[in-house]
Amino acid sequence: VETRVAGLSPGQPVTLRAVAADDRGCLFQSCAHYRADSRGELHLGTDASHGGDYTGVEPMGLFWSLAPAGMEKPYQRLVPRSTGAPMKVEVLVHQGHSQPGALPGPVVAKAEVQRLFTAPGVRRIRLKEGVVRGSLFLPPGDGPFPGVIDMYGDEGGLIEFRSSLLATHGFAALSLPYFDFEDLPKVMKELKLEYFEEAARFLQRHPKVKGPGVGVIGTGKGAELALSMITFLPEVVAAVSISGCSSNTVADLHYGEMTLPGLRFDMNKVNVSDMGVFDIFEALDDPMNPANSPCVIPIEKAEGHFLLVVGEDDRMWKSSLYAELAIGRLRQHGKENFELLSYPGAGHRIDPPSTPFCQVAIDRVLGVPVLGGGESKAHAYAQEHSWGKIQEFLHLHLG
Repeated sequence: VETRVAGLSPGQPVTLRAVAADDRGCLFQSCAHYRADSRGELHLGTDASHGGDYTGVEPMGLFWSLAPAGMEKPYQRLVPRSTGAPMKVEVLVHQGHSQPGALPGPVVAKAEVQRLFTAPGVRRIRLKEGVVRGSLFLPPGDGPFPGVIDMYGDEGGLIEFRSSLLATHGFAALSLPYFDFEDLPKVMKELKLEYFEEAARFLQRHPKVKGPGVGVIGTGKGAELALSMITFLPEVVAAVSISGCSSNTVADLHYGEMTLPGLRFDMNKVNVSDMGVFDIFEALDDPMNPANSPCVIPIEKAEGHFLLVVGEDDRMWKSSLYAELAIGRLRQHGKENFELLSYPGAGHRIDPPSTPFCQVAIDRVLGVPVLGGGESKAHAYAQEHSWGKIQEFLHLHLG
């Protein structure tokens, strides 16, 4: 989004503020301090912020630094639940420099921008195909398009905004929930790879999908499922793992006669800060312990290609280490079918660009604030850079 301000007096100090509400009406805001140039103008693409929620030249800083307003419950995440409606963001220019959370000066200008998650012509088809549930997003036109399955983590339910953005960029994207949605199991006790196999076959056979293989992108638990899918399912030829683990975790994964047990979390290893924030970084069983070797995903069996995306300051779990373990395993078997994107200062959940950074978020399962790690500017860079690289990788391996 290009943001310019004109009609100020030369050198005038102003605070730019962005305000947005999620679909439950929770208010989010951000602010930054600027000074007009000699013409009384400002351009966020070239002018630096001197204070507020970020500093430096950050054209999208007001968007990625949106956080719950002072009167709202902290640690909420601004994620679109519905991809059909745009997210409305009001940008205001206030006189003088006011600190985050303080009462801003008088408004001298304002404008509303609408953030769309679906391009005109993208079709959303709700899916009930055998046991498979979810939403299929198809780009405009006749196709065929490269097909991608998109999964999120242990929050469950149907999260569609990345799929709708992938479709906007030319992919046939299947947003795939695997628990806590419609008639799927309420909780993630155990998982059957046959469910994911059916989804891959459905997508592969769809008349709008280019063959011969499909891709998969996942975050957290979804990333680890992506690794299992490319390992065991010949339909899957490209996997993007964002902040994933190289072993199966939490829920046992069954496929025919085979079972990959899940690494467990030891709640005794959780640290709780004075603010009541849970740090679960050390809580997952050690995948390098020989006793846990049955949990390791044998990714060396995969014929396809891997893109591993990690934030080096991920505090949810040790995703940098898990990526190293995965790469070590592939190299041990003479394989170089991987790329690694490793971002200093980025936290756990690396979403599409300008998704507001959230260092601590309420965990939907535990119901408590959990530390995801990261620093806002570095995390915003990781989101922007990886998004382009993910699309390049998927186009390269899916045609």
